[in-house]
Amino acid sequence: MLVAERQQKIVELVNERKSIRVTELSQAFSVTEETIRRDLEKLEREKKLSRSHGGAISVNSSDSLEIPYAEREVTNVEEKKEIALEAVKQVHEGDKVILDASTTAWYMAKALPDIQITVLTNSIKVAMELSSKKQVTVISTGGVLLPKSLSYVGPLAEASLDTYHVNKAFISCKGVHLERGISESNEQQARIKKKMIDSADVVFIMIDSSKFGVQAFSKLYDLEVVDHIITDQKMDSRIVQQLHDKSLNLIRV
Repeated sequence: MLVAERQQKIVELVNERKSIRVTELSQAFSVTEETIRRDLEKLEREKKLSRSHGGAISVNSSDSLEIPYAEREVTNVEEKKEIALEAVKQVHEGDKVILDASTTAWYMAKALPDIQITVLTNSIKVAMELSSKKQVTVISTGGVLLPKSLSYVGPLAEASLDTYHVNKAFISCKGVHLERGISESNEQQARIKKKMIDSADVVFIMIDSSKFGVQAFSKLYDLEVVDHIITDQKMDSRIVQQLHDKSLNLIRV
């Protein structure tokens, strides 16, 4: 099979399945994983697909990139819970904070103490979790509901964030890249998270180590906007050093 033919079939497979792993493509075309990675790099430069951690995703529809909440709930659970518990330590009485619609933010909401704080969120699950805590004031953005992530997006959600200012924002994302910044798989989520970052004095990024080195579909910002990164202990030591070189405060749990 010619290289151009293989690459065309890769694009067709990605668009058909919405996402696919390098190992699957390697087996399907009987070539090495390194060859597939080079193919994906070329196809991403041509904007025919977007690389993800360990594979590729379709760029045909931003809605199709939304990963169902139930699927995210069972991915890297222990790491997310540990990261969430560390994030809770950064919240103090009187704080006004933003929590996004990530599963890590939900774990964080479950672990937050019932103290006088204000939480602004676009997540139905976060709002419901906090509703039983009498001293916590919960503000929902409203907007268009994305059923897969149980989150609000769109013009109304974005406009509501423009009216608030908070001390701290706790945000997760699909990728953190040293040169290409932080990114999301869904453009609507990326727009909301940019607004969240703009509304906060201090920005915490909560991600597990598998997200490092990943560039997802829609870029939020360069790393300069991030004040703290909370992650797990599985990070590559070279990435740790590179983050320290950028003067980023890395909290590993």
